[in-house]
Amino acid sequence: MDDLVLKVVARVIIPFIQVYGLYVVLHGHLSPGGGFAGGVILAGGFILYALAYGRPALDSLLPDRLAALLESGGVLWYTGLGLVGLLTGSAFLANARAGFPLGVPGRLFSGGIVFLLNLGIGLKVAATISTLFRNLQEEE
Repeated sequence: MDDLVLKVVARVIIPFIQVYGLYVVLHGHLSPGGGFAGGVILAGGFILYALAYGRPALDSLLPDRLAALLESGGVLWYTGLGLVGLLTGSAFLANARAGFPLGVPGRLFSGGIVFLLNLGIGLKVAATISTLFRNLQEEE
């Protein structure tokens, strides 16, 4: 697509979409949102980029190999954090019982492993939805 208005609007709005997606991922344990919702917002920015500048532009920004690594890495990160609870003699995905400090309510890095779990989920969801869009997009 060669639409000048779409390209200009996308150039202006995509950074705000990405920053908001990161905000939702990082603050998911303090406010509504989290890894899934933030990952969807991040993927929405990538999809808008692909619609405005074409699939080759998205492929240069987020290659298939990097998307696959982010998808696999997000799952491994989540599972690894869950296994830490088992290794400490507690339950899978245990938080306080596994010895993680819960911190002070309302502070960004104060949710034990919940903050870290949101990061893994956000990466996984953003990469997966971008890959789904890429696979469903019609070739011209």
